[in-house]
Amino acid sequence: MNYPVWDLGALGGGFWIALVAVTHVFVSHFAVGGGLWLVLTEMKARRENDFLLLGYVKGHAKFFLLLTMVFGGLSGVGIWWTIALLNPAATSSLIHTFVFGWAAEWVCFSGEIVALLIYYYKFDTMKARDHVVIGWFYFVFAWLSLFLINGIIGFMLTPGRWLETGNFWHGFFNESFWPALFFRSALCFGIAGMFGLLTGSWQRDVGLRERVVKYSARWVIAPFAILVLSAFWYLKAMPEPQETMILKQAREVAPWLSRFLWLTPFILVGGLVAIVRMPQRAQQATAVVLAIIGFVHMGSFEFIREAGRRPWVIHGLMYSNAVTAQQADELQGRSFLATARWAQHREVTDANLLAAGEEIFRLQCAACHSIGGPLNDIVPLSSRFTQVGLEAEIAGHGTASPYMPPFFGNAAERRAVASYLLQTVQGQEQAPPTKVTPRDDPIDIPPFDPQDDPYVLLAWSDQGLRGLTDSDPWFVIFPPGADLHAQLIERGETPDVITEGVTITYAVEPGFEHPENEVSFWKHARENLGLAEDLEPGVGLTGNRVSGTMALDEDREMFAATRIPVVPYQDGQFNPYPIFTIEARDSESGEVLASTRAVVPVSSEIACAGCHGGGWRVDGLAGFSDDTSRRILEAHDQRSGTQLLALARAGKPRLCQSCHADPSQDAEGRPELLGFSAAMHGFHAQFLAGRDADACALCHPVDPAGATVALRGGHATSLDCTHCHGTLEDHALGLLKAEHEAGKPGAAALMATIRPRLVESVDDLEPRQPWVQLPDCLACHTDDFERPDPVDVSAFNQWTEGEDDLYRRSTDESERLQCQACHGATHATYPAHNANFGADRDNVQPLQYQGMRRAIGAAASCEVCHTMEMEDSIHHPGMEEPAP
Repeated sequence: MNYPVWDLGALGGGFWIALVAVTHVFVSHFAVGGGLWLVLTEMKARRENDFLLLGYVKGHAKFFLLLTMVFGGLSGVGIWWTIALLNPAATSSLIHTFVFGWAAEWVCFSGEIVALLIYYYKFDTMKARDHVVIGWFYFVFAWLSLFLINGIIGFMLTPGRWLETGNFWHGFFNESFWPALFFRSALCFGIAGMFGLLTGSWQRDVGLRERVVKYSARWVIAPFAILVLSAFWYLKAMPEPQETMILKQAREVAPWLSRFLWLTPFILVGGLVAIVRMPQRAQQATAVVLAIIGFVHMGSFEFIREAGRRPWVIHGLMYSNAVTAQQADELQGRSFLATARWAQHREVTDANLLAAGEEIFRLQCAACHSIGGPLNDIVPLSSRFTQVGLEAEIAGHGTASPYMPPFFGNAAERRAVASYLLQTVQGQEQAPPTKVTPRDDPIDIPPFDPQDDPYVLLAWSDQGLRGLTDSDPWFVIFPPGADLHAQLIERGETPDVITEGVTITYAVEPGFEHPENEVSFWKHARENLGLAEDLEPGVGLTGNRVSGTMALDEDREMFAATRIPVVPYQDGQFNPYPIFTIEARDSESGEVLASTRAVVPVSSEIACAGCHGGGWRVDGLAGFSDDTSRRILEAHDQRSGTQLLALARAGKPRLCQSCHADPSQDAEGRPELLGFSAAMHGFHAQFLAGRDADACALCHPVDPAGATVALRGGHATSLDCTHCHGTLEDHALGLLKAEHEAGKPGAAALMATIRPRLVESVDDLEPRQPWVQLPDCLACHTDDFERPDPVDVSAFNQWTEGEDDLYRRSTDESERLQCQACHGATHATYPAHNANFGADRDNVQPLQYQGMRRAIGAAASCEVCHTMEMEDSIHHPGMEEPAP
């Protein structure tokens, strides 16, 4: 924030630091190990009176001086130049923190220069003993340089107690100091052997060449055990956050870690191969290959070490974009541009949206990301998202993406960066939402004669709306499977619920049995759940079709058809509100006793495409496109290490609930994994925090501007999702708390990244099971059932105790009549208003039986079932309230 940014575009994202640093570090390690190699090899030659070997040592010393002193010196200056330009704040911090350390290192480096110049230029004129002493001086100075530099760069990864004390020695002798020193020393000696192989294999004298090659190969082999043991020590010496970052969280470190693990034994193998007598060309090839392996091995280690300190450049002190931890706290909820010293724009407006977004990207992102370059290219990373998805992804930095710094700034600045990435970097425009053309289809209200008809047939779909993911053959979340329930009431002075001697049938309206709907969307769901695989097309998970006969539920005195495989497409067009005709017949004569109609709502407007892109599959309104489905699996595989995309391409798509438990699917899942609802809401809460009910609409079909508008009942005009379910953050935490108490290992990690909004702390949240413990109606509607004030109501955190207490399973005070039979389905309680598919599509039965849209029996309409005038209600208080 305190320095301007060197904008390198395609060659940004740390490219120059990586290139210059890895090259210099490889050479500088040779400068240390090669110094010991020189002096010990000289001593060996003099001890054995091997003048050929002594002459070779002099020649190797010249090569050593040119590579380490000349090239190494220049590349060392290059590192200072590069880091000073690319991250001046971190460079300044290191200089000011370790002034004494740097001064000592520069003294040692000066000693290296003097000793090496004397060593080479006085090779033939100094006394042998004095010359060897100069060689030892060089090595001691070089190793002390390594000792000092190791403490400083180790501080960047593991600053230890320095963060609390500011003490020089606490920062220098940090947690990783000693294992890193042993590891780097072993690398130095091994690299010295590699360069010995390089120069030795080009010697013309066969005897000399064989001696030097075998001798140098032993240098490669000898430190191998120390290398491996110290590498393990190095990893285990790190605090848990750094170790976790390397092994699990930093995604792009995986290939470097894999290379490091593979190349480490290859170094040993290369050294063993080099010992074997072989032709000169083979020796030279072995030496070159081993040096390349050593270089890539060193680069892999440096990339892993760099990844370990993410999202920091100095762990716990300064983020990789030079924002300090103190500044990060000060920026919470504030404008970034207003406080950045080198920002041209001070606020985001419509006129400067893209320019401001580019500026924020440069200040916060360019330190790690290039644009179209070889390192951390933002182009493919941002191509997977829409505008909304990019904003969500940016919001998840620091939590869902812990290897990245949190985004600093307000919602407008987040939108600006997303717009810049989408429009300038990707060259795309934000796709306008598909406009929904409301339909006002005529609703056929079945006849009812209150004077002569002996029966009232009430029917409802208990979920209010069933979600459907038609993403087969990629994956299945919600297979087709809506439930339909019915109760037959015999009218009279004392009405009765009839369950014997009658048959209840159901049939969907024309168009929903279109041949395209016979495609087995639910085939893989059956297989994943272990159900019958030989069911005919069009048969649902429980054997029901879109028309058939209901089964009697004796305990609840009602009839039910479960998991009806209806899909939201009528004659190929999206319609999430199919209407079913339900008839009650005498079981013996077949005479129709009563009939009615009811909506069985099911929607595929599950808006994953809103963030992940790919677009809708049907009418631009709903359905999973192949592109969207593929992107979701790619993201899951990348984050969770699964192979779901490969399985899908092999014809084996998975039902999500085959791994993640879900009571709504009767799926037990894998006991060690989070349940589906907890995992889904907990993960996405990291990206969609602070959005209130808008967060719900980004996934569920409740967007008022969408096609389905699932929240369409009597509550819709005064309440939103958060009044009952809480904000996404609180909703997720309640689910995760139950999982945590059940011993699920993944719950705590997610809970740590989410802040509750409706309660003071997680301790105040009541844990709950999805689909079993839901908002309790009595939280707002007290026992006297008076109409509550919508301003003050909230059912959040007041859950039903068990499944039998749910609204969809509750009865009136007589314990015979189901609440939904009279009041309508969840989210569609009477009077309901269907915005896009016929205003009264959900109100058929109130209109059929009482000529108004309110709940059955409301406003003292007892005559629907009772053939005598009623003074008091036996169902619940408040029914005598007059019609508004």
